[in-house]
Amino acid sequence: MPNSPQILAEAYRLRDLFVAHGAQVIEADVLQSAETLLDLYGEDIRARAYLTSDPLRGEMVLRPDFTVPVVQMHMQSHADPARYAYAGKVFRKQENDETRANEYMQVGYEVFDGKNPVATDAEVFAMIAEALTGLPVRAATGDIGILTAAVNGLRTSDARKAALLRHIWRPGRFKSLLKRYAGGKVPATRTALLAAADPFADAGPDIGMRRRSEVEARIAALRADALEPPISTDEVMLIDAILDLRETTPNVLSHLRDIAVDMPAISSAVARMEARTGALDARGVDVDNLDFEGSYGRSSLEYYDGFVFGFYATQRPDLPPVATGGRYDALTARLGEGRAVPAVGGVIRPDLALEIK
Repeated sequence: MPNSPQILAEAYRLRDLFVAHGAQVIEADVLQSAETLLDLYGEDIRARAYLTSDPLRGEMVLRPDFTVPVVQMHMQSHADPARYAYAGKVFRKQENDETRANEYMQVGYEVFDGKNPVATDAEVFAMIAEALTGLPVRAATGDIGILTAAVNGLRTSDARKAALLRHIWRPGRFKSLLKRYAGGKVPATRTALLAAADPFADAGPDIGMRRRSEVEARIAALRADALEPPISTDEVMLIDAILDLRETTPNVLSHLRDIAVDMPAISSAVARMEARTGALDARGVDVDNLDFEGSYGRSSLEYYDGFVFGFYATQRPDLPPVATGGRYDALTARLGEGRAVPAVGGVIRPDLALEIK
């Protein structure tokens, strides 16, 4: 049970560890406005969050995590730098696995500090690792920033880059888009639509929510895309090479340096990863045995845009991650109306920490 005395005691113990390192305790309302989440993640959020309608406040959602409300509170406070700790329940729909909890305690540590981002990445990772000291867990890391840099460096249209970036957190859709942009098969229905002199001929009356002008703009964009040359096989292979990386951090860095020779666009992201590795080492993290996965973090909520990590029970592969975290600079820009504040954080599930003790 998420409110058992043991879980609550563990949650507050973990939170107090972060407080002892200078974090300020904050709380967030359990009931949040759904408008923000729907704007951020689209209708997909309905599949994993509990939504309801309030006659005065409109559509509301049971808090699916703390990061969004914490960012909102921080952006209103204008504090800089700032460190926060919290403990409370979150709520997630589980449509495919009834054994997974749909409400559970979450303890977190969030840092808003732009002076040295790689140092704060290392700080948060080390703090979460310290909180899990003695537990049988393994760490996995990744870096969404390397993949986004690779996409931004592709020799293709801005529209195609934007579409790929939008679907980085949907691996299947990303792969199919990349394949199509590389000259893969286009659905016959789309080919017929683009070839038609007047796509609206014999279409009947307008129905649905979209205006004809919106449909016309979409068809124009598709026709422009059809004239684009395919993304080169070499570039697709380099993207695949990044996604397929799964080794210890030093070995991955070596591979990434080689890839950067043929894809210079990732050079800055690789340099940041190298600097972060040094910062982790300075924090006492065994970077020589720290796993890195090129595709790690792509199935999380869509706010991580840099360093990402997770801790997993070594003897219980059936369990969700005991702790996760990462950098989410872009989220602060979206919630701060253009004012961005570099931010990184991590969360722990105290119920899982107790289960594997």
